[in-house]
Amino acid sequence: MRALLAFFTALPVAVRGSTLEDAAKRAYLLPFVGLLTGLLGAALLLLAFAMPPAVAATLALAAVLLTAGLHHTDGVMDVGDALMVRGSPTRRRGILKDDRTGAGAVGALFVVYAPPLAALTALAGVSPVRAAFTLLAGEVVVRSAMLLLLVFGRPAEEASSSNHFVRSLKEGRRRGVALVFALALPLLVALPLGVPALFIALAAPVVTALFVLVVAKRAFGGISGDAAGATGELARAVLLVALSV
Repeated sequence: MRALLAFFTALPVAVRGSTLEDAAKRAYLLPFVGLLTGLLGAALLLLAFAMPPAVAATLALAAVLLTAGLHHTDGVMDVGDALMVRGSPTRRRGILKDDRTGAGAVGALFVVYAPPLAALTALAGVSPVRAAFTLLAGEVVVRSAMLLLLVFGRPAEEASSSNHFVRSLKEGRRRGVALVFALALPLLVALPLGVPALFIALAAPVVTALFVLVVAKRAFGGISGDAAGATGELARAVLLVALSV
């Protein structure tokens, strides 16, 4: 689990000598990572009792992104740039590896982060406590959506970092356990938010993962580490916007 945290967060829990394979072996525990990355953000949302909700929401969203080391944000930017390119999947995969940043990256950041920030602000204005639970559920949904993508997706390239996780999740009972955690944990965390929230917490990771699977297959020929990161960030946006409605 510490190897998984070391790979997917910026928390100071790195295991000396741990490898990508070590993290991949525990990939089915990925939704639990969201409980840790969401704690600080959820706590900061409670500041909405004493400061403008927009300020508390901005601090909270920044906290969860920084706790994750902005790894998934990088995926959002890379995928945004690659989707703007016309051409073959091979050409788009080349853009995923390009260090330069284009308009597609900027647009993707706006689409993925502006709506959920507005939604979180609205939620904090109504009830900071409910907003805190919502953000915590959102962080679990982020990792659940990523896990579903890794369970059902096929890497576009053999050298993709996602290949380690995809291969690991096909071994033994890991696939089944991964599906249980990916679907059950969002429901448990969203339980204090009421029955409608349970349906949204279940639908958000499933719908987002299916959407990205289709887009990634057409655009890139399969999934990648960047696609997995973008999937999680998009799932958070879907959940927060839906719950704000």
